[in-house]
Amino acid sequence: MLTPKAGSCNIVAAVFAAPTGDGGHGGLVSGACMYFTDRGIEELVTRRGSEEVTLGWVAERLVEFVDLNPEFETPVERLATWLARLDDDDDQE
Repeated sequence: MLTPKAGSCNIVAAVFAAPTGDGGHGGLVSGACMYFTDRGIEELVTRRGSEEVTLGWVAERLVEFVDLNPEFETPVERLATWLARLDDDDDQE
């Protein structure tokens, strides 16, 4: 079991590779840095990594999540804004 430490991450072998054509996922990334919160991301990749969805669908799920968990409104807003601006040029501020 991973034990989180403030300001550090646990070094583990993690599966974060893109899905393969045969429905599986890529190999282990040896020595990858995994934070305690990455466990949910790893579960998402394992359970639903081969699915294709639109960003509109993701936005709807985020709204549902915030409706059920209003205390997470700020982090979800930050994630959504970060995703929306990924392709923006740094010099367009």
